Amino acid sequence: MKRRTLPAAAALAATAALLLTACGSEDDKSSDNDKIAGAEQASETPKESAAASGAPAEDKPDGVDVSLPKDMNLVFDWEKPGDKNEAAAMADTANFFRAIYRGVDKRTTKDAALATYATGDGLRYAKTQIDVRLEGGWTATGTRRHYQATTRSASNGNSVEVAFCVDSSKFYSKEVKTGKVLKGTPSITDFDYFKIIMVKIPTGEALWQASKVYVETKAAKCQ
Repeated sequence: MKRRTLPAAAALAATAALLLTACGSEDDKSSDNDKIAGAEQASETPKESAAASGAPAEDKPDGVDVSLPKDMNLVFDWEKPGDKNEAAAMADTANFFRAIYRGVDKRTTKDAALATYATGDGLRYAKTQIDVRLEGGWTATGTRRHYQATTRSASNGNSVEVAFCVDSSKFYSKEVKTGKVLKGTPSITDFDYFKIIMVKIPTGEALWQASKVYVETKAAKCQ
């Protein structure tokens, strides 16, 4: 999403509402032996059930519709890890972002997909992303690419850190009322580096939820 197209007041409000935002400081660096931040975060069983939908089976990975309109293309250009838990956590990280943009498209923060793939701070982050676009009268269009993904498991086996780059240079805001696509000049602001803490649902079969979201904006390492 082209953040530069958001009015300054809305952008500042969105930034203030994000509980967890990293700015690329030295403190963000960690070794493979470090504990995963937020690994103790408890997951919550989804409280909403999926409504009946005519979406294809591939768009309903856990019986929940995460389908998006054809002009809203989220590309996940990453390799599946060999570890079963890490592979499941990575897959549901993708579903977490599909759920966010499904909420943007459907103009709601109460879609079943959001309750399925997010909890705690992750859910608050997702709702903030949706609310900013609802308040501004925007949806999204274009292609948002996710790549250079890595995974790291906590020792308890119930938490996985999924880190990756995002290129939003071809992903734009679009005015809902007019259909006008808001494009800006490509720049480093199109690149972000995410760390998502995914936690396993105790009662779910290979279902993981985003519990914390860390974002490094203007990520030169992702260019």
